Amino acid sequence: MQVELECLDFIANMLQDVTSMNKALPKIYYDAKRLVSKLGLTAIRIDCCIQGCMLFYDNEYGKNDGALIRCKFCDMPRYHDRNTRANTKELVPVKRMFYLPIIPRLQRLFASMETTSQMYWHHENRSSSGVLHHPSDGEAWKHFYRVQPDFVVDLHNVRLGLCSDGFNPFIQSTIPYSWLSIIVTPYNLPPEMCMTKPFMFLSCLIPGPRNPNAGIDVYLEPLVDDLKKLWIGVETYDISRKKNFIMRAS
Repeated sequence: MQVELECLDFIANMLQDVTSMNKALPKIYYDAKRLVSKLGLTAIRIDCCIQGCMLFYDNEYGKNDGALIRCKFCDMPRYHDRNTRANTKELVPVKRMFYLPIIPRLQRLFASMETTSQMYWHHENRSSSGVLHHPSDGEAWKHFYRVQPDFVVDLHNVRLGLCSDGFNPFIQSTIPYSWLSIIVTPYNLPPEMCMTKPFMFLSCLIPGPRNPNAGIDVYLEPLVDDLKKLWIGVETYDISRKKNFIMRAS
């Protein structure tokens, strides 16, 4: 960990040297972390079973597995044996995933004048020519309108797309190792925005070494919990209309 911090401090100092706007840049890693923390966009670390059976995780729906030290399905330990890691007094999990909550990110789309007006594009610019220009012109979108008419009434409600992709974090390594990323993107936005990097929200980072394949639902649990909240609705402020509303998403 100390080596990683020194590396990040070195990068911060290097940026100070190569840019003329160095007064606004953080000088060390902790300054950068403190600056970013004000955005309210946190990352949650969740311990996992080494076999991918479960998450050691508590939620609002009655699951209380956060205090377990062994998997309740395969009985594998949650932490490394301390005898094998004599240099640390901390309990080190054998496997850990990262979850980046999507609710604050969706709320921030309505907190900026640059994006809040674009969140109504899907309704105001629907095609009548029969040509597919946007997901809102597709049959799946129209079918959802028919089966969930109450959801369609409020233009604030968000339509989400979800995709996944694997990558090897160790580019130079000859050993196969795959992390899996889960991406969520809001389809309310116009075509030139909705599939661009700023609006492709990384929500889950699932550790390797292998792709979870059929067991991916275990790792999607925190994301599904947030989607349940969004289906009911969360209070959000619309800066363009200067009022609160209940944002739902599907």
